[in-house]
Amino acid sequence: MPVRDSENVGRPKPGQDEGAATFGAFVRKPGARRVAADVSSAPESAIEPVDALPEDAVEVGFIADAYGLKGWVKIVPHANGKQGGDALLSAKRWWLVKGRELKTARCLQSKVHADTIVARLAGCDDRDTALALKGHTVNITRSDFPKLDSEDEFYWVDLIGLDVENEAGVALGRVADLIDNGAHSILRIEYPETDKDGKAVTGERLIPFVGVYVKTVDRAAKRIVVDWDADY
Repeated sequence: MPVRDSENVGRPKPGQDEGAATFGAFVRKPGARRVAADVSSAPESAIEPVDALPEDAVEVGFIADAYGLKGWVKIVPHANGKQGGDALLSAKRWWLVKGRELKTARCLQSKVHADTIVARLAGCDDRDTALALKGHTVNITRSDFPKLDSEDEFYWVDLIGLDVENEAGVALGRVADLIDNGAHSILRIEYPETDKDGKAVTGERLIPFVGVYVKTVDRAAKRIVVDWDADY
């Protein structure tokens, strides 16, 4: 399952804005999807407390404020700018978390507004109710993420935790996080190390997520194979 070649990384796809920003959960740069999820005809229900989040819940943003007077909320997605809320726009069920408080709500409508997402939730009909949700993180299930265009594209959440080894079979560590440098994503890999005093520490490797270095991504085996020497 090869990744895209480095010469194609960062090029906008047809119909994609030149300045489209990377959404926090993506390796790819999603196109500018401004079509709102609108399920206004669905039966409304109140925002309800829950005991736990779904096993595949992923945090995708947080509620920063109320929006308007009719119960809409303003969400800051985990992104670097505009047009990064594909997952928020597609999900119709949200889980809201603040401290130990867990709630679930049906998203009736959502749309891009400047560099944020604004949404109307079932059971949130006025500004006071919307303000009470300020500070909650927004979680959606992994299954609600939009389908990627090809097998050469990946969500960050699917890469975190995978073991990394080079083509010689040398273990290089495990993906702890990814970094977006604007042109492409970078794997941040952690591995056990010892300092000069023999004390156990955590080492770090940064490997660009481009085809010249990343050879295969095997999600089933939870392994990434790279062209990268252990002493780089």
